Amino acid sequence: MHYHRIPHSTLEVSQLGLGTMTFGEQNSEADAHAQLDLAIRSGINFIDTAQMYPVPPRPEIHGLTEQYIGSWLKQRGSRDKIILASKVSVPVAR
Repeated sequence: MHYHRIPHSTLEVSQLGLGTMTFGEQNSEADAHAQLDLAIRSGINFIDTAQMYPVPPRPEIHGLTEQYIGSWLKQRGSRDKIILASKVSVPVAR
């Protein structure tokens, strides 16, 4: 795996990241955990929670990505091994 150093820091981010927009929609919690495990074993340390997907967001799956990642972190104790990115979306007035 190739990494990029963030300027003016010691933080190194994997060139590839794991997008988690399908967690809760197309993937179960067990599937999500397996994908996160594989990503870490493969050297990926950048996890994108992709909060704003799917568009439009559906209330019944809102927050499942974060819940699945949180339960994985609690079970694995791997928080110091990942860089976690998040997004926020807001309704657009028309």
